[in-house]
Amino acid sequence: MKEEETMTIRQMCDAFGVTARTLRFYETKELLSPIREGQKRLYSSRERARLKLILRGKRFGFDLVKVRQILDLYNMGDAGKSQLTASLAIAKERFVELTEHRDELKLALMELAELIKWCEHEILFNHAENTGTI
Repeated sequence: MKEEETMTIRQMCDAFGVTARTLRFYETKELLSPIREGQKRLYSSRERARLKLILRGKRFGFDLVKVRQILDLYNMGDAGKSQLTASLAIAKERFVELTEHRDELKLALMELAELIKWCEHEILFNHAENTGTI
């Protein structure tokens, strides 16, 4: 596909694995601005790039407010430096949050594993004792 070609809503859905409803939702939130030809929506390379950033932000757990902040910084006229600076700060913040969450999950998994082991031991030995099968 040539860079200047547009994509229909169906092509966008197929290319990015999203639904038409998702694209329309992002449009209502003013995150995407497709070209309108009557009822037809056409997505330029700019809109495709924006959708890639939106989906990446969602995958990283950013809320749409932060995604929008990053997208809006693109037009600052400083060759994307403001956007990159903001992206870096937000990414570092999210990295810390995810790392903390991972550590909490790791601890919870260890505690669950201990509980499972204890329960299995209690069932095996206490049940055997109570039934006289030891």
